[in-house]
Parts: sequence; C-alpha cells; structure tokens
Amino acid sequence: MEPIDPAEPPRPDDAPTLDETALAEIRARIDDMDRVIIDALSERARLVVRIGGTKRALGLPIYAPHRERQVLDRVLRMNPGPLPPRCVEAIYRELMSGSFALELPLRVAYLGPPGSFSHLVATRQFGSSVEFSPFREIIDVFEEVGAGRCHYGLVPYENSIGGGITDTLDAFQAFRVTVCAEALLAVRQTFLSNHPPGEIDRIYSKPQVFSQCRKWLARMYERAELVPATSTSEAVRLAAGTPRAAAIGSPLAGEIYGVKPLFDHIEDNPHNVTRFLVIGREPAKPTGDDRTSIMFVTAHRPGALVDVLAAFRDAGVNLSHIEKRPSGRTNWEYTFFIDCDAHREDAAMTRATAAARAHCARLEVLGSYPRAQSIL
Repeated sequence: MEPIDPAEPPRPDDAPTLDETALAEIRARIDDMDRVIIDALSERARLVVRIGGTKRALGLPIYAPHRERQVLDRVLRMNPGPLPPRCVEAIYRELMSGSFALELPLRVAYLGPPGSFSHLVATRQFGSSVEFSPFREIIDVFEEVGAGRCHYGLVPYENSIGGGITDTLDAFQAFRVTVCAEALLAVRQTFLSNHPPGEIDRIYSKPQVFSQCRKWLARMYERAELVPATSTSEAVRLAAGTPRAAAIGSPLAGEIYGVKPLFDHIEDNPHNVTRFLVIGREPAKPTGDDRTSIMFVTAHRPGALVDVLAAFRDAGVNLSHIEKRPSGRTNWEYTFFIDCDAHREDAAMTRATAAARAHCARLEVLGSYPRAQSIL
C-alpha cells in the first residue's frame, strides 16, 4: 500500500467505511475536541488581553511583524498533519486578527474599492477582525497612515510581470511612513456571473485584466462584448445588475456583490504575483530573514550610482530589487529604490548604508521587515 504523506489531507478512498454507531462515536469525540479547542482559545485570548495592556502602557505597537513571523514559523513546525500548512497558517492569521481586536482595534487602509485585490490581500494578511478602510488612490493610503488616522496601510509595490507600481514609488517620496511587513499575492482571475455560461454576451473588467486573460477569452467567449470598467470590483458590481453579463475579478468581490464564480484561474500566466507592502509608523524588529527598502538620490557626479551599488556589494549585502522614478523636485533628477536582503540593524547593512550615504544627495531607509515566506 502506498504510504500516506502526513502533510497532505487524506483522500476519500483512504478512510475506512464506518457504520452508524462508529460514526456517532467519532462525532462525539470531535465535539469533545471542540470543547478543548474553545477552552484553549479562550485561555490564549485572556493572555492576549494581558499583553495588550502591557503594550499600551509601554507605548509598544500592537501589530508586531517579527512576532507574527515567530508564531507562524513555530506552529507550522509543530503541525504533524493531515491539515496542510496553508490551512494552519490561515487559522493562525485569523486568530491573531482576533487578538488585535482584543488588544487595540486596528484600522487598516487599502486601495479600494471593496473587493479589489488589495482588499483581498489585506483580509488574508490581517484577518477579518480589524477595521478596513478603502481609498480611491494609493497616495490616499499613505496620507491616512502618515496622519495617524489609520494604523496601517497596504499598498501594491511590484508585480512579477508588470514591474514596479509607480504610484507607490511616488508616494514614498511625498510621505514619511515606515515599511513594516510585506505580503505576496498570487493574482488569480475568476470569471463570475449569475447567468449560465452559454447565455453570457457581455463581460466587464479592467483593460489590463482582459489582456491577462486574452487566450481564455478568445477560446471561450470570442464573440462576447468586452466592456472596460474602472476596477475589477466595479466590474463585478456591474455584472450583478446587468442581464446576460459576467465579470472578471476576485472571489471576494463576488461575495460582496452576490455574483457566483463560474471559472477559476482563467489568467494566461499562472505565475503572476503581486508584492504588497504594509506601511505604518513603527519599525519591525529583526527576525534573521529580513528585507530592507531604501530610496536615494545620488550625488551629481560621474559614477555616483555605481559607487552606491558598490557599497552594498563590498559589504556583502545582496540587492534583490531596483527601480527609479523622477524625483519631482528637479528636472532630470531621479530617485532610486532598492531592496536589500538584510535588516537595517545587521552589521553588514549598517556598513553598507553608511558607505552609500557618502555618494548620495539624499538617502532614506524606508523600513526593514520580515521577508514573506509564502504566497497568500
């Protein structure tokens, strides 16, 4: 017999057939386990309340990305199966979300409208027990966090296919916020409608999404009218009230607007991932597997950019990402953005940053934070 991998859920044919008596006994054991679980969760929550009081007294941040990473790493190591790691991580993220509500209700800003992919990753990162505030523009998210009206914000930073998100890069130049975490989201496009697939003759979505799903649409809906919308969330809202219409968007938008998913994973490229940054006002502590984001403007002299990059090379710090944007202050002056595989408190990173400053007109560390370990 083929051995069962404990990291995988059991298949239906792996389970023996049970009679009614045995089934009732197992269900009774499940009921007993549920009582044990609830008692343990309640005791954990009481400890969280005590910690929350201490944090408030000492002025410590409620959301601690380094502690979140420690908890997730520990429980994933403890998991013997058959629950898959993704399920355990989702349970604990939601548990930590409830803990935030007990310690101090958090308000998290994101790029709306509700049902957007930013909303989706925000709920997966912070759980459902925090208060979410949607905003129309990325710069609005920065402004709300910078002014303290929201505790944290979640913004798209780069896409594995499209590259850097220019609105986010520009907003970093305008507001003083701190990057304290990152999240990776696999961009999975879903075809949603409340009508049978064969009756659909109009499809709403963003023009970029139509491009991402071009092959699937050509195969399945060659004659359908493709109607541009301002967002995937708006597309789903329009499909909800339009006869014979469908939309391409997120399952979350379908839940919000009452539109059923008909086909999942219709994107042409299954490896499309967007990297999001969590911005706040408090720095994250080192975890041993961190990333640092920096922006700088080089001194106006030949070779300055090469000298800045060499400072990190000579210190043994790997650069994993580089972008540039107009500085917005002087014509033909550019701000560079780099990501380094180290924490700002690491000795090598400290040396590299100090050496790089000598070749810069301006250099600002945007934040150090735990590297994302999985795709949400």
